[in-house]
Amino acid sequence: MDFLTLFGIALALAMDAFAVALSAGLMLPKLTGRHLFRFGFHFGLFQALMPVIGWLAGISVRDQIESFDHWLAFGLLSLVGGKMLWEAWQGDEDTPRAGDPTRGMSLVLLSIATSIDALAVGLSLAVLGVTIWTPALVIGMIAGILTVCGMLLGRRLGRAWGSRVEIFGGLVLIAIGVKILLEHILFH
Repeated sequence: MDFLTLFGIALALAMDAFAVALSAGLMLPKLTGRHLFRFGFHFGLFQALMPVIGWLAGISVRDQIESFDHWLAFGLLSLVGGKMLWEAWQGDEDTPRAGDPTRGMSLVLLSIATSIDALAVGLSLAVLGVTIWTPALVIGMIAGILTVCGMLLGRRLGRAWGSRVEIFGGLVLIAIGVKILLEHILFH
């Protein structure tokens, strides 16, 4: 997998975390370094672990689905991207309205919720025969960095931008799915 594609996947996966971080940055009466570290670390960690879990599940079935793996990757990425678009257009808020979202069970639940899409991407990468370690590291780092940036920007931009970044992330995932499908159809 080329670096540009990997970077695109990492950016797309980080859009949920970025959107939630924007909201969290708005919610907190005072944004501290602890808030930034906790959110960035946990979101990055979960974004890195979920594709590994999906990949491990995927390598066990790779031989059985090799003849249609490109369609599966396209379908999974399109499904995840479409889900992101749907949620953005529905106006769902993942961030709780009260309390500190960077602590306790809220932090764990938000970390899981924003990284479930990465599980499907890990499965897709296994199906395509891509080794997971570099993608997981890049995905986790990008998510952590964008989470911190989202919190900082949340203090400045307002709630209106939250759904727009999710829309962008969904469109990027769908575009990457189409790219995988076209590469397989045109070059294999």
